[in-house]
Amino acid sequence: MSNRHFNGLTPAEAERLAILAEECGEAVQIIGKILRHGYRSYHPDDPNGPDNRAMLVKELGDVHCVMDLMAELGDFNGADVHRRSREKRLRLQHYTHHQDFPEVVNG
Repeated sequence: MSNRHFNGLTPAEAERLAILAEECGEAVQIIGKILRHGYRSYHPDDPNGPDNRAMLVKELGDVHCVMDLMAELGDFNGADVHRRSREKRLRLQHYTHHQDFPEVVNG
């Protein structure tokens, strides 16, 4: 009997994807809060807690952590992701309207 599911994923691969999906969802949720309430807003029940900017940093850090883990474990090539990121940044310069991009450094 195989440990592979019909989709060809091992249980570990499926679990990492599930964690990545959850973390991406949490990042999307805080982005929505920032769009509605701004970076400096915070949860009304916790005025001493982190503001939305701090929560965005937390959630993006969590996404980055899972991405690093997935690259380390061979789910994808981290260098390919980095190359794609640079390509995307160059394209964004052509169709965003309100960004002042610093010069992109090759490497």
